Amino acid sequence: MGKTVRVASGEMRGVDCGSYVVYKSVPYAKPPVGELRWCAPQELDPWDGVYEATEWRGKCMQDGVSGPPWDKDFYDDPAFDADPSEDCLYLHIWAPKDAHDAPVAMWIHGGAFMGGYAFEKEFDGAAYAARGIIMVSVEYRCNVFGFLAHPWLTAEAGTSGNYGTLDQIAALTWVHDNIAAFGGDPDNITVFGQSAGAMSTQTLVSSPMAKGMIAKAILQSGGSYGSGLHRDMPLADQEHYGEYFAEVAGVKSLDEMRALSANRVLTLIPLFFEKAMPEAKGLFLTPTMDGKVLNEGYYEVMDDGHIADIPYLIGCTKDDIMTTPEMDKPADDPLYAGCLAFSHKLEELGRKPAYMYYFTRDLPGDDQGAWHSSELWYTMGTLDRCWRPWTDADHALAERILDYWANFMKTGDPNGEGLPTWKPCDKEESFIMELNV
Repeated sequence: MGKTVRVASGEMRGVDCGSYVVYKSVPYAKPPVGELRWCAPQELDPWDGVYEATEWRGKCMQDGVSGPPWDKDFYDDPAFDADPSEDCLYLHIWAPKDAHDAPVAMWIHGGAFMGGYAFEKEFDGAAYAARGIIMVSVEYRCNVFGFLAHPWLTAEAGTSGNYGTLDQIAALTWVHDNIAAFGGDPDNITVFGQSAGAMSTQTLVSSPMAKGMIAKAILQSGGSYGSGLHRDMPLADQEHYGEYFAEVAGVKSLDEMRALSANRVLTLIPLFFEKAMPEAKGLFLTPTMDGKVLNEGYYEVMDDGHIADIPYLIGCTKDDIMTTPEMDKPADDPLYAGCLAFSHKLEELGRKPAYMYYFTRDLPGDDQGAWHSSELWYTMGTLDRCWRPWTDADHALAERILDYWANFMKTGDPNGEGLPTWKPCDKEESFIMELNV
C-alpha cells in the first residue's frame, strides 16, 4: 500500500506502484445528489480515519455508448471501467515518491460533454510520474447532469448550467490547495485536455473563476480561435432548451425534477434531444455564457485580451473530427485553421505564440488513419494497453511526444536535449511540429 498523505479533509492512502503512488478516486467535493443535483459543487466535510484511495469509482452518469474506433480501442476492458453514478466528483493522482515542488498536470477528459471518464484505458499518469511530474485526472458531471439550464434553476441560484465546468474549477482549486502534500508545486499547474477536455481547458483559461491557478495549458483537438468546435451558448438559449427537458420529463417544479431517479434522467436524454436539436442544431449541453464562469464568447475573450497570459501548446490530428474527404490541405480543416489562428492571435496580443503540433501518424492495424483521439495512446504512453500492432517507431514517437509534453509542463517550452527543435508558431514562419514516426 502507498504512504499516507494528509489533505485538508483528512488522511488518505493510495497504491504503491514502485517509483510512484497512485491515489484513485479521491473526493474533491460533496456528492452532487438529492438536493445538490444541479447545484454548484459543495466543499467536502472532513472524514474520519484513513480514506483508502485504491479503487476506481464514480464515472459520471452516461449511457456508455461509443462507436468505432473508440469502442474497440478505449472501452473493451472492464478493468478500466466502473458503474456510472451521480456520486462522481473524484480525481486521481499519480505522484512520484521523490516529488518535491514537482510540476503538476491536470487532465480533463473528452467525450463531447456527454460522457467519458478520467480512468479510461488509454489514460495513465505513470509516464509523467517517471518524468518527475504529478498527474491528476478529473471526473466531472456531463450531459444533462452537468450542463442543464432552466429558469427554475436560475431563479434558485441566480444562474444555471455549467455544473460540469464548475466541477472542473472545484477540482483545480482542490489541486491548487492540496497538491503540496503530494510534493507538487501549486504555482506550476498545467491544465491539459483533448476534444471536450481541450474545450474545457480553453473555458478555464477564459474564466475569471480560474484566474491565477493555471500556469500553462495544452489543448489537444479542441482549442481554437475563429473556427473550430466552440460555440457561444447564451444562458437564455440554454434555459429555453432546458424547458424542453422539463416537458419530456412531465414535471411541474424543480422539486419534481430533482426527485427523478438518476436512471430516469438518463433515459429522458434521447427524448430531450429530439425536442431541442431542431433548434440547437448541434452540441448544446456545453459551457454557457452565464456571467459567472464565462462573461464573453470564446473568441471575444481573446479579442479583448482576457484569456490567461500563459504559455500554450495546441494542435490536432490529420483525420480529426472536422475533416472531410473534400479537404485538400490541412488549412481547409476548420480545427487546424483555428489552432493556427489561436497562436497568431496570441502574437497579436503581444504575447508569445503557442507551440502548435499536427499529429499525422496513421495508426497501424486498420484504415482509420490519424483519427480524433488517436494521439492519446502516445501522449499518455499507454501503447502497450492497446490491441494495435505497434512498431518500434511508434514507441519512439510516444517517448518523443511525452518528452515534449513533460518539458512544456515543467518550463513552458517543449524543447529539450536530444529532441528536434520546436519553434513557436508565429505569423512570420507559422512553424508546426509534425508528429509522426
